[in-house]
Order: sequence, then structure tokens, then C-alpha cells
Amino acid sequence: MQKLYRIQLAEEERLHLLGVTQSGKAAARRVRRAQTLLLADEGHADRVIAAMLHIGHATVERTRQRCVEEGLEAALSERPRPGSRPMLDGKQEAFLVALACTHAPEGRQCWTMQLLADRLVALGVVEAISDETVRRTLKKGTSSPGLLARGASRR
Repeated sequence: MQKLYRIQLAEEERLHLLGVTQSGKAAARRVRRAQTLLLADEGHADRVIAAMLHIGHATVERTRQRCVEEGLEAALSERPRPGSRPMLDGKQEAFLVALACTHAPEGRQCWTMQLLADRLVALGVVEAISDETVRRTLKKGTSSPGLLARGASRR
């Protein structure tokens, strides 16, 4: 069976891929793709490459296809992954953290996640935001114990 996506590397490309596999600094997925392309250039079948590298047959086919259609660098690189964009940009996150570090509203002992979310909306920082988004943002962006000691809590 004739391969639709045939890999024929120039000497410069081969040296680049060997550098990727031997440098010890490249990401594991990038190294695996480089190894795949080197083995494909040597004429190995997809199933043999998949078995040698302990990857799926479809992964070998996709790597070959990307190399032929989009070029060597595209075949080595990660594509953007799906998912929604963050609810808060850097400036909005900084505002949230600063707000959480202030004194709680009058009549309250401490900030709750819902109070913080409501205040962000009231101040026009965001159109809408959930208390869970506020919690995750504060958890990932700051030291939780320090922040909680200043008054932000879940309840």
C-alpha cells in the first residue's frame, strides 16, 4: 500500500530532529514527534513506529500528515487546545485580589466568595461572575492561607 503522506527529510531537517531528540531540553511530546518523523523518514511502517515508540497508530498518521501539509515545525508543535477563555484578565484578577485583601463590608466579619463576586459586578469590573470562578481565581493566583487570614473565606 502506497503511503499518502510520505516523509522525506532534507539533511538539515534530519539534523534538527536529531538535535530535538538528543538535547534533553525539549518537551516529551515534541521529542516523541521528532522520533516519529525520523523513523518515518527511515521508511518504517506506521504500525512499526507506533510499536517502537509505544504510541497509537493514529498518532503516527497525524504526525506524518501535519508534517507534509503544514511543515516540520507545525508537526513538532502543540496545537492550541479547546476550552473557554479565562473569565478574568490579569487586570481584573489583580482587582479581585486587592478587593479580597480589603476590610469586609459593614456588618460582615469577612468576605465571602459570593460577596466578592457581587461586588465585582456592582463595580463594573465584570458583567457577571460566579462565586466559584472567584474561588478558583483566588486559589490559583495567591497564597490561600495568607489571603484567608486577611478576611476572604468561602462562607
